[in-house]
Amino acid sequence: MTEIDAKIDALVPAWLTLPDIAEMLGAEVTRVRQLVKEGQLIAVRRGENRALHVPAAFIDGDKVVKGLTGTLTLLRDDGFTDEEMLEWLFTPDPTLPGTPAQALGENRGTEVKRRAQALAV
Repeated sequence: MTEIDAKIDALVPAWLTLPDIAEMLGAEVTRVRQLVKEGQLIAVRRGENRALHVPAAFIDGDKVVKGLTGTLTLLRDDGFTDEEMLEWLFTPDPTLPGTPAQALGENRGTEVKRRAQALAV
């Protein structure tokens, strides 16, 4: 869990609180906290009350977006911080097109993972 800066906050179009995600997933908030702790989601503190928020693009209906966990693992293994991962995931990439987060949501995870792996080279 990290502090959010204005640049990242501006890149991410929508955020969800942990209780919102818990409701969407049909799970307890403690389960969502565990997903964050395990690195399957990225949560940042933002807003007046500094509550934990997760990008809305990471949730698809009642589940975590397919391919997100593996992509986060690749980026983390490449030495990315949570902020750097958010910046990379939400910065437009003309070769995709769109952002890596959008591509994951559109089930184009293979392309996203290829680009994440190329960052390590």
